[in-house]
Amino acid sequence: MCGNRPQAGSDVTILVTGATGALGRHVVERLRQAGRTVRALTRTPGEATGLPGDVEVVGGDLTKPQTLAAAFDGVSAVHLLGATGHDHAPLRTGPQIMAMVAEAGVRRLTVLSAGEEGELEQAVRDSGLEWTFIWPIDFMSNALGWSDTIRDTAEVREPYAHRRTASADETDVADVVATVLAKGGHAGRRLIVSGPEALTPADKVSAIAAATGRRIRFTELTDNQARRQWRAEGWPEEGIEFMMRMWATVPETVAEVTSVVEEVVGRPPRTFTQWAAAHADAFRP
Repeated sequence: MCGNRPQAGSDVTILVTGATGALGRHVVERLRQAGRTVRALTRTPGEATGLPGDVEVVGGDLTKPQTLAAAFDGVSAVHLLGATGHDHAPLRTGPQIMAMVAEAGVRRLTVLSAGEEGELEQAVRDSGLEWTFIWPIDFMSNALGWSDTIRDTAEVREPYAHRRTASADETDVADVVATVLAKGGHAGRRLIVSGPEALTPADKVSAIAAATGRRIRFTELTDNQARRQWRAEGWPEEGIEFMMRMWATVPETVAEVTSVVEEVVGRPPRTFTQWAAAHADAFRP
């Protein structure tokens, strides 16, 4: 038997999992700005700094459903991660979590998707809840992975310079998630979130150079050059081969620009130029 179902409205509690991550923090902030009551789930609540002071922080681990009962108690909507850990492994406890979600009386669910559906997504589809899958093609914030090398050498060295991705600003993705959680209206859909243009790595480096006022080079590596560089940086062999396969087989779909941000949020998505300007200090010495 399901628990008491909270009524929709601004006074209900929304649970955000992964609340201390790069996206989760923005989702929490957007929901609080909209006047919603937010509960933040994190594996390490003692380290949950920087969240709004009126947000309830609870501990729990999505890979250990037995730790989640208190987190789900009394919430009407949940933002759920589809993958966990530093390796972004697909969540394997989806069926157990969805049983707990139903028992708690949750009405609405957003799931941050990795693009491919697995056990969690099937459990969500079978749940009877008001669900929406949200798949960001790529996060602009992934460019922060270049920050150290740009600061130190003013150069980015990578293979497959021709690959193009319609990366999304993480704050745009958060706006989409928060809007769906708070207002609904996109049940049963898979929303693919993109930025307004598809760019190559060199295009992004040029935007960072303009934002910082620095001359920054992009150098394309051969496969063997990339392997040697990553080995020198301490990458494990399996990680190197995974990246080589991923970049060599980037599907054309990741370059497709969608209208999701404008459709859901009501404004155009932010450009990479805007993102680079907002994060320019991360790339300066």
